[in-house]
Amino acid sequence: MNKAHSDTGRREMTGAEMVVQALIDNGVKHIFGYPGGAVLPIYDELFQQEEVQHILVRHEQGAGHAAEGYARSTGKAGVMLVTSGPGATNAVTPLQDALMDSIPLVCITGQVPTSLIGSDAFQECDTVGITRPCTKHNWLVKDVNQLAGILHEAFHIATTGRPGPVVVDVPKDVQFARGIYTPPQTAPRTSYQPKVQGDLEAIKAAVALMATAKKPVIYSGGGVINSGPEASHLLRELVDLTGFPITSTLMGLGAYPASGRKWLGMLGMHGTYEANMAMHDCDVMLCLGARFDDRITGRINAFSPNSKKIHIDIDPSSINKNVRADVPIIGDVGRVLEDMVRLWRATVRQDKSGLHPWFEQIERWRARDCLAYRPNDDVIMPQYAIQRLYEATKDRDTYITTEVGQHQMWAAQHYGFEKPNRWMTSGGLGTMGYGLPAALGVQIAHPDALVIDIAGDASVQMTIQEMSAAIQFDAPIKIFILNNQYMGMVRQWQQLLHGNRLSHSYTEAMPDFVKLAEAYGGHGIRCEKPGDLDDAIAEMIEVRKPVLFDCRVATLANCFPMIPSGKAHNEMLLPDEATDEVVANAIDAKGRELV
Repeated sequence: MNKAHSDTGRREMTGAEMVVQALIDNGVKHIFGYPGGAVLPIYDELFQQEEVQHILVRHEQGAGHAAEGYARSTGKAGVMLVTSGPGATNAVTPLQDALMDSIPLVCITGQVPTSLIGSDAFQECDTVGITRPCTKHNWLVKDVNQLAGILHEAFHIATTGRPGPVVVDVPKDVQFARGIYTPPQTAPRTSYQPKVQGDLEAIKAAVALMATAKKPVIYSGGGVINSGPEASHLLRELVDLTGFPITSTLMGLGAYPASGRKWLGMLGMHGTYEANMAMHDCDVMLCLGARFDDRITGRINAFSPNSKKIHIDIDPSSINKNVRADVPIIGDVGRVLEDMVRLWRATVRQDKSGLHPWFEQIERWRARDCLAYRPNDDVIMPQYAIQRLYEATKDRDTYITTEVGQHQMWAAQHYGFEKPNRWMTSGGLGTMGYGLPAALGVQIAHPDALVIDIAGDASVQMTIQEMSAAIQFDAPIKIFILNNQYMGMVRQWQQLLHGNRLSHSYTEAMPDFVKLAEAYGGHGIRCEKPGDLDDAIAEMIEVRKPVLFDCRVATLANCFPMIPSGKAHNEMLLPDEATDEVVANAIDAKGRELV
């Protein structure tokens, strides 16, 4: 490595060298990107060093989702590098995805030389303007002497407070220019100081309210996982201390073990009956790092109508945005949980027998067996496929990503997560094509782990080209495709809401996934019978190369339970009562607008 990359003190170097040095100084080991004219100086510097490995994707969207998977599975910032113009605009989808799911992402974009900005130069776009709504913060760097400080600040902002994506737009002449590089500063920027310690009096009030609860529920979200492993440990300790039942959002799965006695399953539109009914009937709700989004709350004015709500979140804008909190606490979930556990131990003398009637009611709801489905000896049911995949992988070092649709919900319902950071999915934006590149990012971060993308036959084709990147970088990701020949969730809503008029949701020109895998240099598997499934899954696991597993499942299976859009939690539909007529009658005009 040359001298410019060996000394971390102040010294002169080019802007391109500063970019690489800043990556090294901020602990970056991997960066996902795609070269182009406006970033060639940076790529030239990457070529001349060995501390940061560049992963060449096949599309800039793939770079962003791979960086998201890397970040979500490690707790570190994911980093992507793209060129100007179309390179930057192709990054918009993963940037918005990361913003909605609070994923720390640092995106470095090239820009045309400063003298050409505003002239409609070749591959020019207003990157800062375009990405302002879908980033936590962004910068256009016009002075090389400010570049290093901005890059260090970008990492700080992306990873602190409520995590999120940032963009640093670097014109090509700034990359060539020489200036003074400064190492990361320890002093925080005075204009950005997220509040991490919760107000102690508010926490005391929350504990006092929790101690009075007869029908409590803990509602945990992705903020628990973002806070770090200690927050998940503290959450489990709090559940043990209080004896409260616990549910989770899609993004929060794994913070509390699915095998735990107090676990109710996921809540929300496709959550369990017991979780949604407990949320509706509870008298005290403790919300930890979740934001009361529409897929969780259903109809706001009917959401948990008789409960007192405690809301803990590091983002002040999330407090009282959708649902009014009786006890709002702004702070890092882990820090607040630490105080809450300590205060509960010191002040509460709880008789847990008082919760027995509540748990008896929960068991009655649980007895409805809301995730049940009708088995079939001739056709693989999608739920069965997930269950067999779980049984084959639960004792391994396994990470799961998903695309978006029915398969995503079935995975959330039937794959039990015991640890945080093992579940990577697109929650807020619902981005089809997320899972395959996210799996690539996870596999790069954890080369010896088993990484599986639970996919749909429609979603997976949006970023299928990243199979080529997986082959190139020896990332043996497993793409487990629930192939029902449809855009499943679209087809489900068309069936239930639009008179079964299946407008363009059937994919008639489906590729042969086995041949496609082989064309990329990977391994292809097809399975059509339930009796063959376990052996086929075992083959998928043992192959040390990227795999496309074409699992042919029932074509018209629907995903239940389901709360129709705009309905309350106690109006959810279960599989045994969800006829087309019942569902159609349950979905009103407001629901039609919200889908």
